[in-house]
Amino acid sequence: MAESMLILRMCSIILVLGFSEAKMEIITSKPDVLLGENAMLLCKAGGEGDITWQKDGEDAEDDQVEKVDETSSKLFIRNAKIEDAGRYTCLCEFDTGHRDYVSYAIFVYEPPSFGQTPTNHEFLEGQDVVITCVVTGKPAVEVNWERDHQKLHSDGRITRLKDNSLQINNISRKDRGSYTCEAKIKDRPIFKKHVISIFVNVPPTVKIHEEVKKVMAGPETNVSLSCLVEGVPQPNIIWTIPDSSDESRYKYNSDKSELIISSVVRSDYGEYICTAKNKIAESSAMIMLDVSEHPVAVLSQEKMKVEPGQTLSVSCNVSGHPMPALQWVRKTNNDHLLTVSSCLVVFVWIQDTGGGRVRMEDGYVLVVDNVTSSDGGLYSCMAISPAGNASTDFSLQTWPGKASQVSGTPGPTSVHFTLGASLVDGGSPITHFTLQWKTGRENNWQERVIQSTDPLVITDLIPYTSYSVRFAPRNHLGQGGFSDELTVRTQGIREPDSPILVASEGRFEGNMFSIPLTQLDCGGSPIIHYIVRYRVNKMDEDWRVKDLPSNSTVINLHDLQCKSDYHMEVLAVNSYGSSSPAKLNFNVPQPVAKMNKGGMAKGAVASIVMLIFLVLLIAVDATCCYTNRCGMLMFLAVKLFGQKVPGMKTVEEGDGTCNGKTSPIGDPATEV
Repeated sequence: MAESMLILRMCSIILVLGFSEAKMEIITSKPDVLLGENAMLLCKAGGEGDITWQKDGEDAEDDQVEKVDETSSKLFIRNAKIEDAGRYTCLCEFDTGHRDYVSYAIFVYEPPSFGQTPTNHEFLEGQDVVITCVVTGKPAVEVNWERDHQKLHSDGRITRLKDNSLQINNISRKDRGSYTCEAKIKDRPIFKKHVISIFVNVPPTVKIHEEVKKVMAGPETNVSLSCLVEGVPQPNIIWTIPDSSDESRYKYNSDKSELIISSVVRSDYGEYICTAKNKIAESSAMIMLDVSEHPVAVLSQEKMKVEPGQTLSVSCNVSGHPMPALQWVRKTNNDHLLTVSSCLVVFVWIQDTGGGRVRMEDGYVLVVDNVTSSDGGLYSCMAISPAGNASTDFSLQTWPGKASQVSGTPGPTSVHFTLGASLVDGGSPITHFTLQWKTGRENNWQERVIQSTDPLVITDLIPYTSYSVRFAPRNHLGQGGFSDELTVRTQGIREPDSPILVASEGRFEGNMFSIPLTQLDCGGSPIIHYIVRYRVNKMDEDWRVKDLPSNSTVINLHDLQCKSDYHMEVLAVNSYGSSSPAKLNFNVPQPVAKMNKGGMAKGAVASIVMLIFLVLLIAVDATCCYTNRCGMLMFLAVKLFGQKVPGMKTVEEGDGTCNGKTSPIGDPATEV
């Protein structure tokens, strides 16, 4: 047993020693050695033996090898050269007689370099350009181009040249940005990148929306002049303005591409030049600011009071841009003065009227010779230009004119004037009338002055008498001429005419009747009162009488009988008697009940509700009587018929069936 354990232990030792001799390795910190640097390779044999070094199958030089101990050895590469690159092999002949080796490849390289390759390029848009990338390095170096982390490929416009340069045809702004030239040692993870910034310059351009900007001068008018500028680098903007303009009212936006002029005035008129300039070039555009001024018309005076026969002279100065034309017009329609806003305003050109009396001198002075009443009124000085129109009114006021086409209608004690043509007021409203009259025996006129709003009537004349009558209008300047004399004869005094009652205008409200009362002729003497009589249209009915004052315009009859015919008579009374009665028959209708919101009379609604309540009460009482022998109907039946009510026999008593069928209560077939 002990002998077996010894043999097993010896086998284990032999196996361990065998594995240790087979494990060889080369350790180095630099598998890739930069040209000119030092490197060291350490070989560990894993057991004692004789260690030697070879490079590419040939023995290494002795000064490169250094023995560390019986199990390891070092190989030094000093000031590495390209030819030092190769496969290094560590060989070991173990003391046990076993031979083994391990190899390791050393790569010596010269790192990529971009030399004098520039990092920035500036090009002008539209050019065909070449971006160079000068690369050195050993051994072979591969070159690739990237933009935005993506490889660039030839596409017809972008081409890679044999010397690794990049050509871009017709370069544009979209080609600007960062380009990366990557140099990589072939077959090794050794690379270097060079970033090249490309700038594409663009000459400035200036665009404007409108070459001519038209505005109207005024304190509320603000104008904005804009120019759209493009270019790389971003151009600076310079504005050239007219010498007459006040720059203190100017405002610019942040990049000066917009010029804002507030409260535009005429002196802002002119050329505004927007110039965009960068280091490549400059460009300009011109905007013409056309400032118009609204026409203005100014009168030397706004109102003149002129006596008939005198001369009127008034001047009107107009201004604006463009210079407006001046026109004098008269605002009249059938000699009735109207306001400017009236749709009936008629413009009569002064130059075409007046037979030379009315004219315009020096292009702006209105002259009216020998002023007449018909010349009075409103005149307008108008300034007319493409920028608009303006007008200002002048009032010529003089005495009113003589009334024409006058007729007179006599009454018993009065004469009423009627005008066949409008009065000429002389440009000022008529305020009064002077009424004159005299008999044939009198030399002096009697007169009375009345307001213009009063009736044009001469009163308190003598009946059956001939009179000469006339009148004259007056305004606040003076009195016009009298109308031609009229000869009239007053009528005789008599009773008044019958009042007028129009049946169709009568109105009922309940049992009250209302009808308008109209009196046309008082008979030459004022109405004292009215007598109203009315009664039901029956022979034996008495008259009901009431008096109405003389100024009454409506008759109201109260407490009339509904659905009755009435007869009414009305008489007008003055100091000479009463008129013939004005008669009228009318029927008083049945008053219409007031309706509730739903359109039904309140009484009808109440009746319907009571009826429904009564039906329900009877139905409930009948049910009670039939089922429980109770209720009002049962009470009445017992009182009238005793304890047994006909038709109320029950089935249990055997009297409620016929031929085996139950008969209904009250059925004649069940009553004996």
